[in-house]
This record gives sequence, structure tokens and C-alpha cells, in this order.
Amino acid sequence: MRVGIAEMSHETNTFSPVVTDLARFSGGRAQPLEGAKALAVYRGTGSCLGGYIKVAEARGHEVVMGIAAGAPPSGPVEDDAFEYMCGRIVALAGACDALLLDLHGAMVTRTYDDGEGELLRRIRASAPDLPIAVALDMHANITEDIVRLSTLVTGYHTYPHIDMDSTAERAANKLFDALEGNTQICMRWGNAPMLPHVMRQGTDDHPNRALQEQAMAFEAEGALAVSLFTGFPHADIHDAGLSVIAVTDGDAAGAERIVETLLDQAWDDRHDFVYALEPLETSMARACELAQSPGDGPVLLLDHYDNTASGGTMDTTDVLAAVLEAGLDDVAMFGIYDPEAVGMMQAAGIGAEVTLELGGKLPMPALSRESRPLRVTGRVKLLSEGRFPATVAMSRGLTMDMGHSGVLSIGGVDVVVVSRHIEPFDPGCFRAVGIEPTARRYLVLKSRIHYRVGFRDLVKAIVECAGLGVCTSDYSELTFEHVRRPIFPLDGVNSRRG
Repeated sequence: MRVGIAEMSHETNTFSPVVTDLARFSGGRAQPLEGAKALAVYRGTGSCLGGYIKVAEARGHEVVMGIAAGAPPSGPVEDDAFEYMCGRIVALAGACDALLLDLHGAMVTRTYDDGEGELLRRIRASAPDLPIAVALDMHANITEDIVRLSTLVTGYHTYPHIDMDSTAERAANKLFDALEGNTQICMRWGNAPMLPHVMRQGTDDHPNRALQEQAMAFEAEGALAVSLFTGFPHADIHDAGLSVIAVTDGDAAGAERIVETLLDQAWDDRHDFVYALEPLETSMARACELAQSPGDGPVLLLDHYDNTASGGTMDTTDVLAAVLEAGLDDVAMFGIYDPEAVGMMQAAGIGAEVTLELGGKLPMPALSRESRPLRVTGRVKLLSEGRFPATVAMSRGLTMDMGHSGVLSIGGVDVVVVSRHIEPFDPGCFRAVGIEPTARRYLVLKSRIHYRVGFRDLVKAIVECAGLGVCTSDYSELTFEHVRRPIFPLDGVNSRRG
């Protein structure tokens, strides 16, 4: 059997000003990888594509490798990029007997609120009977079209996402089992009127830990696949929010019961999905106190309002300014996205002292507060091409690329300045530029939850800092115009059934 494998993955923050063009999906290349080159890059990796390739080859199928197009979260996808990717995947669908898709589930384009649903509609227009398995991120905002037009859907059980490959393996194996006549796929879904805060979605924590454990328990009891999607609240579309997809072996009533059970459990825990804010000044004072407390390792400060893995600009400076004002020393920060500053550092050279306007280059019209550059004077400590091998499970086998980068030493604070958006979940982001994170008194990361996969065991304490950015956990800073209403916690909702 000829099995097509392709990726079109993007988490869209509709409040983000960061442009999402085809170059963002291409990793600096003219176009996204495809065919033999993509197969060579992703085979054996801890990605969804790696999982699909593993299963298809192990079961003796011919792999027809399509486009591998994944972009860091950012603003709405440009129409020409979407049309290119859709065109390549629709063409692939016409040349295979089954299709395995690595999608995200929260893609919004300039024209379509449901990018994945539109892709599937186009595939079905040309291949109405093609078996299609879809692996989705836990932050997917599920729509009727995603479920109706897929043969089978699975989603991650972990956040940080360390089960991407196994999620794809589950999807591929269950699809192939059905095609061999061993099972009969029956899929049901539903959603709840709630927007869980991303900072409360980690699967180390209640309530999502218990929800994912229950989903996996249903699978252990015989369900083919059970996925609870916490959703992505920074996509201001009608269907944003928490949802559940259950797949059973021909048991529609059983699938519906699983969906209702998990939705009820999530709804009962809805107040635990609300994030409690702390003033930045309080966070700085607490970080200073924690640094004096017993224990090994640095204190980690999270600049979580500006996390690029949720579509942040990665260039706001409020937390950095607070760190400098508080006089924290022996600090390493990752990082500030500022290609212009990197260029100035390169021109000055290692060892040179430079004065520059750092960060604050990307306007954020969705917010009432403005991001401003921070005028600093520092020494260029190191310059780098910015590539390093992943050392953690989340990106096993892949090369991380932060673009041309440099370390700017501002007194006792070393700031990694980068020219590509990258989530700092891997300690290699520091080690690649000569910084040993465990030797510092403080670390600052622009991250929300993914940092846990690489840094949680390296630090002695964590302080969450409410800075500035389009990933704000303060919903009152955002204007929601399209999400279905009423919805919790934006509105007073007493029942998930209306």
C-alpha cells in the first residue's frame, strides 16, 4: 500500500503581529522540505512525522513522503503560504492509498478560521474515500469539519509535548488495523464552553493531569483512541476551547459516553483551569528571596507573557528591565528576538562594548500597552551561528536553529539575542553559546510550560513573571470578538450544556 505522509502544522495566535509566511514554514529554505530529503531528516526523530514513518515502514508499506511544513506559532497564516501547502498535500492525496497527516488543530489563515478543516475539505473534494489519519496537538481547537472529514484523529496526552511520535504511531496503527479489517472505526466528539488558561494546562498539574490519565485509562480499557484537547485560547475563533474526541471499535454509545464523561470532569474542574496573576514587582522580590534559600541550582524566572511557542514576539523587555532594576546578578536570559541588534553585535565584534536599543521592535496593536525597546550598554561576549542538536525528548533527533545569535553582557546579566523565534525548552539553547545554566544564580526564559522538559530538574525554584506580550494570561487585556459566547471564564456560565 502506498502511504502518504505530510505535515502542515501551525498554532495561530490571532493577536500576534508576527508574520506567518511560507518562509516561516521552510526553516530558512526557499520551500518546505519534501520527498526524500524530508524523509531523511525526520526518520527516527521524536516528531509526529518520525512516528508515522516508523509505523508505515515497520508494517511494510511504501512511504510517499509529502511536504514537511511546520512553523513556530505566530499570527494568521498568509494566504499564499496556505495555498501552496494545501496544493502539495492535495496532490499527494491523489497519489496514495492512505494518508497520514501531522496537523496542529489551531491554524487560522487570513481567509479561513479553520485551516485544517479547509485542507480536509479540499482533500475530500478530490479523494472522497481516502483513509485519513490525523495527529493533532493538545492545543487544537476542534471543529466539526476536522472530525467529519478525517477517518481517525488522535491527540497528544502530554504538555510539555513529549509524546508526539507515539501520538502519530497510535493514529497510524489504528488506521492500518481498520484497513486490514481488524476494527471498525467509530468516532464521536464534543466541546465545553471554556477557555482554559495555557499556564494551567500542564500535564504535571491538576486538573489536566487527571484528565489525561482518564483518557489513557479509557484507551487501556479498549477504546481505540481518546484525546482531550485543552484548546488554544489565543486563537479568537468560534470553536476555540476544550474538547474531546473518542474513537471506539464500532461502539457509538461507548464513544459518546467517553466524551461526556471527560467533558463533565473538565467542566467540574473549570475553576482550576483559571490562572492567578501576580504583580511583576512581587515576582522580582520573591525571586530574590528564593535565591537566598537552601538548595542547589538557579532560580528560574518565566517571562511567560512573551512565549514564542504561543505566538509571542519574543522581543518584549518588561521582565528584563525589572531584572536589571532589581539588581539581580549572575543571570542568564534566553532570549530576545532582535535581528537588528544581532547585526550590530556582529559588526562590533566579540569583546566590543555596544550601546543599542534592545527588543521592542514589533508593535502589538492587539494590546493597549506598548512594547518599548530597552536602551542598554553591554559587552559582546560571544557570537554564534545558532544551531545545536536537541538534547531532550521533545525534539529528539532534530537540529535546533535560533539563527545568528550573540550573548550581550549587561552588567551581571547575560542576554542571548537571537534572529529566529525559538522556544527555550532545551538547555542546549544556553550551552550552545557558552553558558552553563546550572552554574548561574538566576535563569530567565521566555516560556510557559515547555521549559519543564529540559529545565525543571535543573533549577531549585520557579517564579512566573507577568510581563508584557500577546501570550498574556490576563484575558482582560485581549478583545475576543469571534469566540462563541457565553464561555467560561470570560462570562458567568453555570452549565456546560447552556
